[in-house]
Amino acid sequence: MKSLISSVMIFMLLAMVSCKPKGQEKITFTPNFSTYRSDSTGAKVPVQKKEIYYGLLTPVDVCVIFNRMGVPYSNATLNPTSNKNLYLSSSKASINTGIYGVDFGYLKMFGLGQQIIDYMLAIKEMSNKLGIPDALITDPIRKVQNDMSDPDSVTAMMQKAYKDIEDHLSKSGRESTAGLMVMGGWVEAMFIATQLVYNPQHPDPEVVQKIAEQKYTLNSLLSFMKNYYDDPVVVYYTKKLKYLQHYFDSFEIYFEKGDLEIDTTRQVLRSSGAKMTVTVETLNDIRDYVAKLRTEMVSV
Repeated sequence: MKSLISSVMIFMLLAMVSCKPKGQEKITFTPNFSTYRSDSTGAKVPVQKKEIYYGLLTPVDVCVIFNRMGVPYSNATLNPTSNKNLYLSSSKASINTGIYGVDFGYLKMFGLGQQIIDYMLAIKEMSNKLGIPDALITDPIRKVQNDMSDPDSVTAMMQKAYKDIEDHLSKSGRESTAGLMVMGGWVEAMFIATQLVYNPQHPDPEVVQKIAEQKYTLNSLLSFMKNYYDDPVVVYYTKKLKYLQHYFDSFEIYFEKGDLEIDTTRQVLRSSGAKMTVTVETLNDIRDYVAKLRTEMVSV
């Protein structure tokens, strides 16, 4: 399935950066935002290529992106751990396992020791409700409690914990549960990014690009979830995400010829910049819709 998603995404991306067909008039546009750098003479300035994820990410993967974006601290955006006792259904527990995972990674960036432990314990409680073996999350928690000094080690341990959880769900025929977990993490990541980093009064081009690039991951997420339409909760949220997709489909992202590299193994794109036709109005629509969707996911 992963290879199928990769093939579809690569085809779409190559189509966007390919040369125009012969005999057709060249289409020109004025980008609303661009992250290509120029010096005072207008010449291109060589910059290190940045990575764009287009595959499905774990909640901890998403927080690596947060770290690069320099997301500011604000616990007002997080789902309180006190809510963990309110999620009684399997679907709510699945979604909020992903949400708490992103919140954990967000807190880890600031080295907030006890809060990190609290969110790991919330993830443990959610996974227990899903019938996931206790050791898959208990062992990492114990290791983190013994050594909080190395943020990279903390990330690696939680990365493995999420992979083990997803593997367990897949082997037990519960891929839809894993899909809901990934979806919850993606929505939470979008919520934090659009609430804390995006400023509609003074939108930063690089922040805009990070939000705009989520159209690729959203396509992958929808491709993944459509395989589990036997789960009515998956069907429900797929419809919600397809509505959100309309906003992403209203703009394009362009890369300059020769600037795009595709790593199919890690499912990332590398480029030194991008041009986007997205408008502030569309960004605001995405922000508002994600906020409504996230509110629904964390509510009882």
